[in-house]
Amino acid sequence: MASEEQISAIKRAKVLMVGAGGIGCELLKTLALSGFQDIHIIDMDTIEVSNLNRQFLFRQSHVGQSKAKVARDAVLRFRPKISITPYHANVKESRFNVDFFKEFDVVLNGLDNLDARRHVNRLCLAADVPLVESGTTGFLGQVTVHLKGKTECYECQPKPAPKTYPVCTITSTPSKFIHCIVWAKDLLFAKLFGDKNQENDLNVRSSDTGNSSEHSADVFEYRKDEDIEQYGRRIYDHVFGHNIEVALSNEETWKNRNKPRPIYSKDVLPVKMTEKNGDTEKDCATGDVSVMAFLSLKNPQDIWSLAENSRVFLEALRLFFSKRLKDIGNLTFDKDDQLAVEFVTAAANIRASSFGIPLHSLFEAKGIAGNIVHAVATTNAIIAGLIVIEAIKVLKKDNNNYRMTYCLEHPSRKLLLMPVEPYEPNKSCYVCSETPLSLEVNTHHSKLRDFVEKIVKGKLGMNFPVIMQGASILYEVGEDLEEDMVAIYAANLEKAFSELPSSVISGTVLTVEDLQQEFSCSINIKHREEFDEEKEPDGMVLCGWVEAPVDKDNNKPIGNGESTSNALPSEEKDVEIQEMSGGTETVTGKKRKLSEVDESKKQKKPEKLDVDDEDDELVISDDWESLAKKNRV
Repeated sequence: MASEEQISAIKRAKVLMVGAGGIGCELLKTLALSGFQDIHIIDMDTIEVSNLNRQFLFRQSHVGQSKAKVARDAVLRFRPKISITPYHANVKESRFNVDFFKEFDVVLNGLDNLDARRHVNRLCLAADVPLVESGTTGFLGQVTVHLKGKTECYECQPKPAPKTYPVCTITSTPSKFIHCIVWAKDLLFAKLFGDKNQENDLNVRSSDTGNSSEHSADVFEYRKDEDIEQYGRRIYDHVFGHNIEVALSNEETWKNRNKPRPIYSKDVLPVKMTEKNGDTEKDCATGDVSVMAFLSLKNPQDIWSLAENSRVFLEALRLFFSKRLKDIGNLTFDKDDQLAVEFVTAAANIRASSFGIPLHSLFEAKGIAGNIVHAVATTNAIIAGLIVIEAIKVLKKDNNNYRMTYCLEHPSRKLLLMPVEPYEPNKSCYVCSETPLSLEVNTHHSKLRDFVEKIVKGKLGMNFPVIMQGASILYEVGEDLEEDMVAIYAANLEKAFSELPSSVISGTVLTVEDLQQEFSCSINIKHREEFDEEKEPDGMVLCGWVEAPVDKDNNKPIGNGESTSNALPSEEKDVEIQEMSGGTETVTGKKRKLSEVDESKKQKKPEKLDVDDEDDELVISDDWESLAKKNRV
């Protein structure tokens, strides 16, 4: 039974949830059933058909509607007296600033991407509001607690960039070529050539995508005696034309995104292709079928035009049905299957063209890997329950009982849930401890634009940066800037460091701020003449900031990517964990649990420091801190 103190803390708490996807749905339900009375939810996504098998607050009739708003309505049906305020918006919008975050007693994250997580972490630090972070991938999950000056912040441990993506991004709002590759490989290719009984998130019927009678039947079904090119054009027009038009009809989705353009085959290839370029039966040997050979596309490193991609798409589809008909229904994508690679490359490029994403060569497309690991609803439910448990501890200020809890796929010492005491802040963390960074760069050749894109935004995760040398502003982003200042800052981007109005040379100290995040850091500039193009492709090296260490044997990050249970703590819950040394900038040695830190020696609270999808429906490249730590013997 909950104590009176606990019930009182829950009832008067004002809670902010960020994300209403897989974890978010379970979390909102659990909060409501636990007695919370005032809940606010931020999520920018709309509901997809693919969400319905694991996000149980949503139904078929909700497809296309705001996740935050529908989740609110669903919960109010069984808890009508509580207050739930939804925001169909991006958490990185300017209205969600530090003052907004200060209104809450605790922030609960159910996000699916590193960028938004870092943004929320910094706002919580600036507002001095406790953050409960979470993530799942398959059967694995974790919940961590972050309090300013008391525990490590979300960025105290290195995080690699996400390498996997949520279904809603893949199916509806791709912004990178990898999104198009995953769509072409795991959805379209699987739908056309794979197991027909296998569930597929690709919308194929009018009930999923629209009400046009032309699309009332399964457009992917090949009709007996149907002309193969006619079939191919029907597929082409449906996925690249009709589906895009249906997506555009949901205006809410495109308020803050660039709209895609529908592409129809007649606009790209008005002439019928059959026998136009020769006879594939003569040019291609069975088992070694290649569209490139037939269309005389000899160099796999060339980037095909939209017309060439369209020809490859239609011809590859024709070859599958004419020369490999017996394989259809049993195929899975294989990077060594030339025809499969050609089809996926062409499909990905056509989709990329529709969404304004740069096209890639077959060589590049073949090298892009992205395996989807589907979310498990049970894991989301477990993690949501653990989030609420930690949130209640935070509200009661039960500092001695906070736990980072890991959900394992296989038992470790008969445990599937592994609780570990939180750790004190990392004194080398540039976010919460304000440790200065240093940048090695050729100040004569490197441009300010490279610094902004590769370092300030790419590595430091700032969205609205201001770059200063002393009192002189070199670059600034903001909606209220005068036109002449915008022009000056745009001109500065194209200048080398040493050519800037306030020359940046070796020994210069730059201050970089994000006013929205109220986050600031200092960067010491060190001139360096040459860089190894292979090992240092950015042409600049940021020191004091580290990515997750890499497993050299497997060439994959050890840190926040896919987690395995044998990398998690295997001792009892009082096990101590050490950092894994992973580079010259990583601070190694024993990390202290909060219970081990003497009050008189606790790190001084740092001064006030200065997201895309909030959905975790498919894969979350999460905060697997345990992978960057080792058990102490």
